[in-house]
Amino acid sequence: MLQDDNVIFSFTGPMGVRVDVGQTLGLLVALLVILSGGQLVHSLMFAALLVLAIFLHELGHAWGSLVQGIPVRRIMLHGGGGFCERARSASAREDELIVAMGPIVNLALWALASLAQWMMWQNPSLLLSPLMSQIYGYLGLFAFLNLALFIFNLIPVQPLDGGKLFHLAMLRVLPQDAAQRVTGLIGLALSILWIPAAVVAYVNLGWILFFIPSIPAHYRMARGQLA
Repeated sequence: MLQDDNVIFSFTGPMGVRVDVGQTLGLLVALLVILSGGQLVHSLMFAALLVLAIFLHELGHAWGSLVQGIPVRRIMLHGGGGFCERARSASAREDELIVAMGPIVNLALWALASLAQWMMWQNPSLLLSPLMSQIYGYLGLFAFLNLALFIFNLIPVQPLDGGKLFHLAMLRVLPQDAAQRVTGLIGLALSILWIPAAVVAYVNLGWILFFIPSIPAHYRMARGQLA
């Protein structure tokens, strides 16, 4: 959902990596504004901080590739998140670092934003300024978004980082076919539970999950077939 490859804007990011922006990213921002209930500035800041967290997450993957000598073709940002496209495939051992670096970056950003917010809290007079008070609030929001992305991405379903890391972990202890079947079975169970969980999240928290893992893909993996 909200994933596409229709590029509307490109630029060269850190480490010389090309960054493509898909048209559905604009649709996501528009949807957040519509659901904001009139809080335009807050919804735009929320969208900007979310996109920044996703972008830095993908840069983590890119760094994990480049540091191992694997060229990166591009980073793609779209309404459903993003991905880092490599110029060549990586071995399982190389993939471990590449995949892990995305969540690690989000965890580091959560820690840094939380630390900055705590340091501001230690100086109450600083928060008397409306501007500094807003910065304090947005630091907390940025910390929350990165922690949420870290936890979300570690769910062991495909194609999230958690599913890939779980598969890579199984490859260390099981033959390739067995590792794929176990990964598929775990992912299949979680994919089936995802739908009622998404309903509960919307009813109780008002959260809309734009990502739904593929039940057929995990079923094929569980049978030892390519997802």
